[in-house]
Amino acid sequence: MIFESSGTRLGGAMVTGGEQAPPMTEICGRDAELSRLRDFVLTSRREGPPTLALLGEAGTGKSTLLDAAAQEAAAHGRRVLRCTGHEGEREIAFAALHQMLTPLLPEAAGLPDAQRRALLGAFGCAETAPRAADDRPERLLINLAALTLLSDAAARRPVLLVADDAQWTDACSLDALAFVARRVTGEPVTLLLGVRGDTAPRRFGTDFARLPVRPLDDRAAERVLDAQPHAPRGPLRERILRQADGNPLALVELARAGAGVPSPRLVGPAGALPLTERLESVFAERLAGLSPQTRRFLLYAAAADAPDMPAALLAASASGGPDAWSAAEGAGLVRVESGRVVFRHPLVRSAVYGSASFGERRQAHLALADLLSDDPDRQAWHRAAATLAPDEDIAAALVRTAGRARRRGGYRVAAAALERAAELSPDGQARARRLLDACDLAMNAGEPLWVEKLAGGVAAATDDEAMLRSATLWTGWALAATTRQKAALSHLLPLADETADRAPESALVALGHAAIIAYNTGDETYRQHMLRLLARIPVDVGNDHEQLWTRACCDPHGDRAALLAFLRDCLARSERDAERLTVLGAGAWILDDTTVAVRLLGEAMEQLNAVTTAGSNATLGQALALAQFEAGAWEAAWSCAEDARRVAAENGLDMAGRAAMYVTSALLALRGQAGEAREMIDRAVAGVDPAQGRALWVRARWVRALVAALEGNHPLEYELLRGLFTVGPEPNPVHYHASYYALGDLAAAAVRVGKRQDAAEVLAAARRRLDGRMSPRLLLHTRRAEAVLADDERAAELFEAALGDPAAEQWPFERAVVQLEYGQWLRRRRRTGEARTELSRALTVFEQLNARPWEERTSAELRACGVTVRGGDGASRGIERLTPQQLQIARLAATGLTNRQIGERLLLSARTIGFHLYQTYPKLGITNRAQLRDALGDTGTP
Repeated sequence: MIFESSGTRLGGAMVTGGEQAPPMTEICGRDAELSRLRDFVLTSRREGPPTLALLGEAGTGKSTLLDAAAQEAAAHGRRVLRCTGHEGEREIAFAALHQMLTPLLPEAAGLPDAQRRALLGAFGCAETAPRAADDRPERLLINLAALTLLSDAAARRPVLLVADDAQWTDACSLDALAFVARRVTGEPVTLLLGVRGDTAPRRFGTDFARLPVRPLDDRAAERVLDAQPHAPRGPLRERILRQADGNPLALVELARAGAGVPSPRLVGPAGALPLTERLESVFAERLAGLSPQTRRFLLYAAAADAPDMPAALLAASASGGPDAWSAAEGAGLVRVESGRVVFRHPLVRSAVYGSASFGERRQAHLALADLLSDDPDRQAWHRAAATLAPDEDIAAALVRTAGRARRRGGYRVAAAALERAAELSPDGQARARRLLDACDLAMNAGEPLWVEKLAGGVAAATDDEAMLRSATLWTGWALAATTRQKAALSHLLPLADETADRAPESALVALGHAAIIAYNTGDETYRQHMLRLLARIPVDVGNDHEQLWTRACCDPHGDRAALLAFLRDCLARSERDAERLTVLGAGAWILDDTTVAVRLLGEAMEQLNAVTTAGSNATLGQALALAQFEAGAWEAAWSCAEDARRVAAENGLDMAGRAAMYVTSALLALRGQAGEAREMIDRAVAGVDPAQGRALWVRARWVRALVAALEGNHPLEYELLRGLFTVGPEPNPVHYHASYYALGDLAAAAVRVGKRQDAAEVLAAARRRLDGRMSPRLLLHTRRAEAVLADDERAAELFEAALGDPAAEQWPFERAVVQLEYGQWLRRRRRTGEARTELSRALTVFEQLNARPWEERTSAELRACGVTVRGGDGASRGIERLTPQQLQIARLAATGLTNRQIGERLLLSARTIGFHLYQTYPKLGITNRAQLRDALGDTGTP
């Protein structure tokens, strides 16, 4: 929701006027709260309580919501009066009430004399000295005066009162507001309170409505980070999300603290960012009044990760009793539950740790290390946190920790341990070696920004040529993963050129990294340069999967048969680790062995998912999503693409994220959701130079052509598809691989706009370039194009040839489109029986995929053949395809619950809930949770 403002802020009050200001920026993740606030402030006369209290911890955005509500009220003609409590004015009687009523004081002349004198006297505006603040008759007159002023103002137009930071508002003002609230029922006066904590001021009793302002869910928190001027990526982003725990203020402040710093200094074994001054003032204020013993206890708990907490409690308790914990609990800093100490917010823990001196922190870490002698991994981390100087013993212990984590698949943990080991290494060679090992682990974790930073440290640690060469390779990989294509090639191609003859293994690795860049750019100059370099490298050098990938990526239409035979040889070998499977799967995909690609990439993903510490891999995820999409596993492709997009945003894998957006946009278009598809593909290509991202731009034009066709704009559809090939006597593909798969759609669009000859020239040029070297998939597309463009005598033969190849069943949607067009052709020649067969087969596929536009076209053709087609309700069929758990989650989400709230009910994580919803949306034919209630219909009530 977007609120609009028509007022000007004067001190603590909002004085409304006639002009309307531009809309405010959308508030991320607060749709439900904004909706309730809007209903509350725009209902002039209500039957229920006229007071609504926003309750929540510091930084959750209560003030932002109150501002939005005030602006909404002002935009609809309400008079808005405001006050904000302040710690320094808690003892000043009527300070907040004076703030709120100042705009109405010129109207005080109309009050009864006693009320006017009492009110003005309380505000220090009377000639006679005011009575004492605890004089009850005088207080009653003041409260009555406030009530009268507000009632008179409400008689002219509705009034909204907004009292923020009510926990710091002086007692006299709170009494007056509570007095007014109890007496304006039925009048157009409403009161909004913003209160820190989970309890409203006791003066209001229980006769008021509550609106808890909880932490943001994961998706909203990520949107907040993405909206920052320097959106954090990689490990920094993950740390901010974990440390902020959904607190909007913390998200913004921590992102600001880490902005522009390649590796911000972290504190504590958990790798927390130090707090900004603003966050310290909010979260550390309650530490000041605690005893030294309680603060020491809290420091031990803050220095410990969750597994270390028993040791922290033991170390702390050795120097004191339970009273210290009671004091911390009473201050609202921790909860003590069943012998466990839990900080009420991660930022409280950070404030405790950050406010201690290094000497105090060192003492805590050493005490914990002594108690964790049976856990060498945790002991090593605490010893590392307790030292500033290089120490080879501690560094070696961290290397051993990294080895154990790597064997468990914990790539991020292992990389972090090696990075810290490098920092503590006295010897430069050892430091460089450990940084390079960390690069490999960070790459497996899918974090290019981290890889780039680690590789950058190698040059400062050593002048060893082999190590520097390896660092260059890692830098090139990292640059490529973050769209800096030219910069990546400037590192990789010279390295391959220098080493092709004397160190061909290194040259092959460099070309393997460069291959995906050459594919993304589609630049023939780069591709031809790489092919010349590959000719200098023997085929038996290096890893066989790198050989296959590099050669297939650079020339997918070359000796395809030999490459497929090479692929089979690679698969016959025993090694099946995730990295090898990923590379071989990518090679199978580019060679149009789609079934094998899905199997290999899926097996690689299963290996990663089987180890909970390995995390997701956006590069693998987008590749699997693309293969699943082409293989007709659309629901799996949707879920995989969405997960890849999220992980890519977290880790700075820009190209992987954009590729995942392409898959999502294509699915949206194929299911008839034109607007959403256009928005998604526009996001995918935003900021990408077409000359440096031809593969993405070719696919984007194809999606936009689908959208244009859905909207009936066939001239634009043809223009977009024709743009995938150059203009001239010998049309060439804009991209040497991706352009060819639009040939069938280009021919169909050409027929619709009368451009048969132009499309035929493109098709003929493609035939000449690829004669005898086409995959079964490309043959399906070219034969479809030829059949659509052919005269009557040849069309049937070409359609039959396209459909007669059993290999084409790997691509069910593309084959079903040919069946649809063949059925149309047969029906127009009154071969109705044959037409029904082809159309029925196509309809089955389109229904299974929920490709609604094609489903509707096919149904119309069948009806024209005299076949009665069941009027399908796509949503109903979608509900039938939901698992019981998906249906339960969808029903709860339809009621307005957040992912976090649903997870609390079902004992699942918020991310798991999000994953299930993303699987649910395409089954129901929708794109977001706002559409769930309509899609579920009568089944939507939990």
